[in-house]
Amino acid sequence: MVQTKVIDGLLLRDMVLAGAAMLEKNREAVDALNVFPVPDGDTGTNMSLTMASATKELSQKEFLSAGEAAEALAKGALRGARGNSGVITSQLYRGFARALENVDKITPTQFAQALKRGAETAYKAVMKPKEGTILTVARVIAEDAVRQAENAPEDYDALFEVILSTGDSILRKTQQMLPALTAAGVVDAGGRGLLLLYMGYAAVLRGEEIPTERMEFTDDGEAFFEDDHGSLEDIQYAYCTEFLIQNLFEETKEEDIDSFRRRLNRIGDCVLVVGDLSLVKVHVHTNEPGKALDYGQALGELVNLKIENMLQQRRDNIAASEAAEQPKTPPKDFGIVAVSLGEGFNSIFSDLSVDQIVEGGQTMNPSIEDISAAIARVNAKCVFVLPNNGNVILAARQAAELTEDRQVLVIPTKNVAMGIAAAVAFQGNVSGEENAVRMDEAAQRVRTGTVTYAVRDSEIDGMHIKQGDIIGLYNGKIVVDGDNIHDVTSELMKQIVTEDDELITVYYGKDVAEADAKSLTDEIADQYDDCDVELHKGGQPLYYYLISVE
Repeated sequence: MVQTKVIDGLLLRDMVLAGAAMLEKNREAVDALNVFPVPDGDTGTNMSLTMASATKELSQKEFLSAGEAAEALAKGALRGARGNSGVITSQLYRGFARALENVDKITPTQFAQALKRGAETAYKAVMKPKEGTILTVARVIAEDAVRQAENAPEDYDALFEVILSTGDSILRKTQQMLPALTAAGVVDAGGRGLLLLYMGYAAVLRGEEIPTERMEFTDDGEAFFEDDHGSLEDIQYAYCTEFLIQNLFEETKEEDIDSFRRRLNRIGDCVLVVGDLSLVKVHVHTNEPGKALDYGQALGELVNLKIENMLQQRRDNIAASEAAEQPKTPPKDFGIVAVSLGEGFNSIFSDLSVDQIVEGGQTMNPSIEDISAAIARVNAKCVFVLPNNGNVILAARQAAELTEDRQVLVIPTKNVAMGIAAAVAFQGNVSGEENAVRMDEAAQRVRTGTVTYAVRDSEIDGMHIKQGDIIGLYNGKIVVDGDNIHDVTSELMKQIVTEDDELITVYYGKDVAEADAKSLTDEIADQYDDCDVELHKGGQPLYYYLISVE
């Protein structure tokens, strides 16, 4: 039973942390819902990494205001959003935060309205929203939540009953809304991930136990805080103070830890007090580090003390920056950012004068922040972005939207072969808009085949695919299934090449020997002697071959 009638910043943080923990705990199960059997189903991973960035931002200090907590949550989610599912999740929080601006404590009615604003914002971020996805799940939950809050404006218990029951119902219906989900017999992965977040929220409100931590961990499990003191624009509190409290006194109670947290908030900011009666981790920015230590010493023994002077760090950073600063070169007219994965493709893009390469692709989608940072490093008035992966296009568009100091044009390339064609089509003597059209047209002319392996049993278009099978895809659709790379690739070529084609380019992956790739390419050249056939090392993981035909 939920007893609370309002949610403040601290409670909202606990809810989000619990939701993120619930999602991470079930991340692999969400990944497994991706219906396509190729080895890059990563909805759960992308959503979880997005939430990791969100919770990191939310945990930098203890927000008493729910509106301020929601703003930090949205900022962190947007910065770390990865893949389509992660970007949509970030947009849900973006709208959620906008609805709660200047709200200190959230009522059930305000919470429901914030969910609705989040769903509306997410729909607007997607050029062609598709029903049966996380968007549908978010929208239907929000609509029912608003109706419930109108009927019982002070009842959080009833509100979350509706959120979870509606979520479960609409999630099951997604299986009938998209043919691919129907054929695979699964529900939408993004929708499942969203419902897991809401389940974590509800668990905290109901006082249920959630396996979550409020900090990050190193590989050996040691808790740590990460501060970027050099980025603080206005340092009001000079000393970053951290320590652990261990061997707490027998008379110390949980409420004493809460009181300790409140005392720290009175002498500083960026307060984080996490743990229990066995161990407490403390972080605070303050001008009175001695007081912080005294307060902590009243609870138990202090260890691992660290006090850093952030003002001096700032002076050192400014001095280093000034020493390294060189006269600025006037910006050039155009620059290009490309997402690439594999040393061969990286080298090709560099040879094509691409200014910045963002590491990422299948199973490793770069975040909005990664793409934004690459754009910022290009000293150009207009920057073209080549996402080179269908699951990166939305993040690239969000990065473009967030860039205010230059024109950013996203060419919606779905693979590196399309990206290479787009980069080749670039001309420095025409306008950005004309270049965008030329590059997009060049990319769309490329037909691509890929050869990889199946990660699960599936039935696609009448083909009975078993886990471990070698599969060939033509423009993203599985058209060949077999048991060896050579035969599948040869059969795939028959599906792709036409009499009008002039150029075939074969890019081999990191798991293919150069000699094998050369032998196969020679066979292709003999079979299609009217085409020029080229072989390049792509170095891509997971995909044995990527073949482009023009």
